[in-house]
Amino acid sequence: MEISSNLILGLANQPFLLEKRIQLLHAIAREGSILKAAKAVPMSYKSAWEAIDSMNNLSPTPIVERETGGSGGGGTKLTPYGENLLETYEILKSEQAKFLEKLMLLTDMDKGTIKTIRRLSMHISARNQLFGKIGDIKKSNVSAEISIVLKSGVVLVSTITNEATEELGLEVGDEVVAIIKASSVMLTTILDLEASARNKLQGVITDVKKGAINSQVSIDIGDNDMVVSTITTGAVETLDLKVGTKVCALIKSNNILIGK
Repeated sequence: MEISSNLILGLANQPFLLEKRIQLLHAIAREGSILKAAKAVPMSYKSAWEAIDSMNNLSPTPIVERETGGSGGGGTKLTPYGENLLETYEILKSEQAKFLEKLMLLTDMDKGTIKTIRRLSMHISARNQLFGKIGDIKKSNVSAEISIVLKSGVVLVSTITNEATEELGLEVGDEVVAIIKASSVMLTTILDLEASARNKLQGVITDVKKGAINSQVSIDIGDNDMVVSTITTGAVETLDLKVGTKVCALIKSNNILIGK
């Protein structure tokens, strides 16, 4: 049997979302009620329902069976497939402990190389993927502002929902990846421009690839942190953008996704 390299790399840092869902499944098996299970994890009743829907959608066979209604929130139980899934997970977790113990003897896990290899294995269409650490989290009623400190010291601010913050298990100090589509990066040669965009990153153009309609502009914002912008070729010519030009990259906070 061939074991996926993604699974092996995932063993080095158990995903928070998976662990939370496994805890929910154990609670459902124990309580027989989605309401009681959600309180036991703990997580919101709404998040518990969404987690169940997501797990069932991702599985070839339903993991959870449910009946809505009733004072207790309806009866909920694991399917035979769900019970087998939990048993398999516990076996994997046991083998994981043995695997990590051996791996610690063979490599420098404490220096973060395993995490770096894992990040390199991600397949994401967004052109910009910037590694950093969470410096601050500010929550409001609906959303949260996540400040990400890049290697260069530049701080990116991402606005995501409180629910997404909870599901990712984001905490100050966590290593994350800021994901930004190149089309979401606007450019200006006015370095002190007043704009509504939350993120204003100053840098120097290192490369310009012109196309018939659109062009790709690469900007070094410091310490080899590169941001790529896709804008019209007409805009490149109007702004006279070329290698060595100082520019300011403008990015709205809600255009920055977070991967962990």
